[in-house]
Amino acid sequence: MRHAFVRPPARLAFVGQTTFFEVCALGPGSHPFETRFFEFRKDGDSAGLVARLRDYDADVVIVFRPEIIPAGALYGLRARTLGFLTEPLPRAAERAGHEDLDRRLWELRQADAANFDRIVAFDPHIASSAQQVLPVWRSLPLPVADRFFQPVGPPASGAPRALFVGRSTPHREALLTPAKHHHDVLHVAFGAGGEHLAELMAGHDVGINLHNNPYPTFENRVCLHLAAGHLVLSEPLSPLHGLEPGIDFLEVQTAGQIEQALASLRRFPGLWHRLRVRGRRKAESYRASRVYPRLVSDLLADLRVFGSERAAA
Repeated sequence: MRHAFVRPPARLAFVGQTTFFEVCALGPGSHPFETRFFEFRKDGDSAGLVARLRDYDADVVIVFRPEIIPAGALYGLRARTLGFLTEPLPRAAERAGHEDLDRRLWELRQADAANFDRIVAFDPHIASSAQQVLPVWRSLPLPVADRFFQPVGPPASGAPRALFVGRSTPHREALLTPAKHHHDVLHVAFGAGGEHLAELMAGHDVGINLHNNPYPTFENRVCLHLAAGHLVLSEPLSPLHGLEPGIDFLEVQTAGQIEQALASLRRFPGLWHRLRVRGRRKAESYRASRVYPRLVSDLLADLRVFGSERAAA
């Protein structure tokens, strides 16, 4: 009897700060990969990280925030390396900058392009700024780990349970504080990742998304809330990454609009239920087990055809 040859699963390594990026990585599931997440932060032990990656014998290494990897750290790895830009940057079309965006661009300039075979950006609008340092191969939103996907529950009776996850900034507090005073709004400013975040998501039915500062961007928490079956209240998103305001999420621009939306939900719990259903369907586009197999396949195919300028042994 002849036995078919079964190739061992490719090993994917994800590198980054666990609290923020484990929710964007590929975990166990029905896909052809073995995966592992490696905790690493700026100014961390890069030699120790490389040793762990070698022990794991990764085929592909995906780094969230490639600017945190010291120059030359990944040169000798056998694995193919992909950097994922996750932070907003100044946009070429905008005349007025913002000090927060300028700081992030300065941080990106510390990146070593020779560490990576390819670079992916979460936002196509930042490509021109990033191109000064790292050549952007393609753009897609940060995926959502499969375990955060939940069915849409029935409209909750009584007060809506709203959740905002993100650090406090003056812009956010100006928009959120009135709603905190009059409604059941939980603001988790830091430390919500992994199981803790999954528990928080399960205990709420409304997700609020506000920008760090008053500049346009697209936060991955939008995708997380949609995957969890929440009604999403969000400031205007740019880019939209396929989402439609008023169909997949409810767009809000002022503190009063946030307050009014929560007050309306208290009186009419099913008012925007169809947005929850449509948003949850759209979230399938961001499912990690759907995104990463195609991304890795495209990466390897592209490298076979066009090669890489990465400094590798």
